[in-house]
Amino acid sequence: MAVRRLHPDQPSSFAFTPENVAWIQETVAKYPPGKQASAVIPVLWRAQEQHGGWLPEPAIRLVAELLDMAYIRVYEVATFYTMFQLAPVGSVAHIQVCGTTPCMLRGSLDLIEACKRRINPDPHHLSADGKFSWEEVECLGSCANAPMVQIWKDTYEDLTPELLERVIDTFAAGGTPKPGSQTGRTASCPAGAATSLKDPALYDGSSIGAWKRRFADLEAAASQLAGTAPADKPKG
Repeated sequence: MAVRRLHPDQPSSFAFTPENVAWIQETVAKYPPGKQASAVIPVLWRAQEQHGGWLPEPAIRLVAELLDMAYIRVYEVATFYTMFQLAPVGSVAHIQVCGTTPCMLRGSLDLIEACKRRINPDPHHLSADGKFSWEEVECLGSCANAPMVQIWKDTYEDLTPELLERVIDTFAAGGTPKPGSQTGRTASCPAGAATSLKDPALYDGSSIGAWKRRFADLEAAASQLAGTAPADKPKG
């Protein structure tokens, strides 16, 4: 991983909005007393969201003060995780292209070329209108739907250069593309039509599942045919 450093041009100060202060207090309260440092990642993320998608040095320092952490500890977190941007990014979308092996084998290099063509030849540089930026990152966890990119909190999967440009066009027009597979797949189902586990009852969202109750119904029917008393149905 390349060395990540803070941007040379920094704002003079940073302060959370009252709404974010309340959110931080609620988040820190989820952890035991003395363990408030566990909230460092979500609080840094909230600071980044407030500051237009990137994390300035005054925000890192403020988070350290709020969580009673050594400044260097928060700095280490901010510079380690690529989810934190240390320089200004596109005001509309910052595109993180996964370049790890599964995505590379499935065409991520072509996605990078599309970003170079549409946004800027170099990563971490803004487009001419300041709305877009891009970078290559390590695994983003959607290997079964490679190649893919992450934009803010959402992932866009099963991409081709043409599909990625369609996502960019939607953002540029002020819209929000639907996250997930861009070819219509559900989760990481087969690329073609499903061949098994097609019953909607399997996905009814209950803790028991309507499909389990069918076993009791089938057993009762079989018992009646055999002339025996049906077994008790499970409760649920």
